[in-house]
Amino acid sequence: MSTSDTVLTERAGNVLRLTINRPEKRNAINDEAILALTAAFDAAAREADIRAIVLTGAGEKAFCSGADLGGGVFDFDYSEPISNYANMLRAARRTTVPVIGRINGFCLAGGMGLLAVCDMAVASSTAKFGLPEVKVGLFPMQVAAILQSMIPARKFAEMCYTGEMLTADEALACDLVNYVVDPAELDAKVDWLVDRVVTKSPSAIRRGKYALNATSGMTFEQAISFLESQIGLMPQTEDAREGLAAFAEKRSPNWTGR
Repeated sequence: MSTSDTVLTERAGNVLRLTINRPEKRNAINDEAILALTAAFDAAAREADIRAIVLTGAGEKAFCSGADLGGGVFDFDYSEPISNYANMLRAARRTTVPVIGRINGFCLAGGMGLLAVCDMAVASSTAKFGLPEVKVGLFPMQVAAILQSMIPARKFAEMCYTGEMLTADEALACDLVNYVVDPAELDAKVDWLVDRVVTKSPSAIRRGKYALNATSGMTFEQAISFLESQIGLMPQTEDAREGLAAFAEKRSPNWTGR
């Protein structure tokens, strides 16, 4: 199944796989790819049977090398206050389905924004990470909205102002990815991580991701007030009742996602 030529979608059980399909451009994203990813993230949030999203790039060289500089991404309509790329990041952040990045190669510029909206990520040891915008007279403005809270401030400044790349091991040290493995082990490690997610309560994860996103910019007092109101709702779900019953009966739970 494919939503467009630029983004391939594949459904296998409870897992949705999104593949940026522009290997000849190192999977640089144009407007078509951006809109396809936005639609896919929004649609996944509405499908209760989807328990995880895997985001990757076609081929072996690149996850996403950023925006296609010749693909119309910077042809802004200045009467519109929202850009397509920023709207894609919003869609990825608001989806209540966990997103796992499969970082198979270069992850640069706008590709770093896609990495940032992944909840977890596994990288090939050959992957490279960077914000090279200053090399062409630009700056990672939209990416910074998410990335600057994920990376130590001095390392983020170095990446932004020098445009130089990080190795996979350096990205791991900055908590940009969860695991780094040899290229031949990438798929197995991604599948391992996906399995650890999809075997848990879908409703708990969806409600939990919603709560974490909602409180990410709050003060402690605001966050604790919001979260204490959420905890009372959890036992009302079918999954919570099933999980507690399965624990008491010493058996594996049968999740419905409700």
